[in-house]
Amino acid sequence: MPRSRVITWEVSESRGIETAWIQLGGDALRARGRAVGTVPQPYWISYELDTADAFVTRRLYVTAESAQGVRTLDLRHDGAGRWTANGARLPEVDGALDCDLGLCPLTNTMPVLRHGLHLASGKREFLMAWVSVPDLAVLPSRQTYLHLGHGRIRFVSGDFRSDIEFDDDGLVVDYPALAARLGRSAERGPLGRVQ
Repeated sequence: MPRSRVITWEVSESRGIETAWIQLGGDALRARGRAVGTVPQPYWISYELDTADAFVTRRLYVTAESAQGVRTLDLRHDGAGRWTANGARLPEVDGALDCDLGLCPLTNTMPVLRHGLHLASGKREFLMAWVSVPDLAVLPSRQTYLHLGHGRIRFVSGDFRSDIEFDDDGLVVDYPALAARLGRSAERGPLGRVQ
């Protein structure tokens, strides 16, 4: 049975805030979100994310508005490892299964859930279709996820490293140096348990 969540994060890296409306069901995730940031410049973001089986990204549609104007990105994965951005092929990210929207804690969820890394030991390396914010350029990003304990994962990409806390649904609670969930003590899941 699908579960719905609404989560708001304070995004310290952008000095902003993000809210995501999330649906988790079986091995798929759908979400839409809004974010506003002030670093590197004032901007707002609106996105829709849709995954296929095994939480593999199917589509990420993003609109960004900043002083440079309004930009949109329609990032699609064909299910066979090939990507397009606004219809143009992106061979540099071929083989990636996931998108990673910059400054967005939600997009760390898909690889974590696919491999159960928030609940069981393991280490995985991934190629991501990383989307920079607010310009919406798509670049390849190599990332490593290492299970440290229940709900704790070490994230490494290049010289960047952070030990991220996830809830049992595989959603970010605290991502040091990037974002922290607001109102987490008031969040209640099934049966009234605090998430």
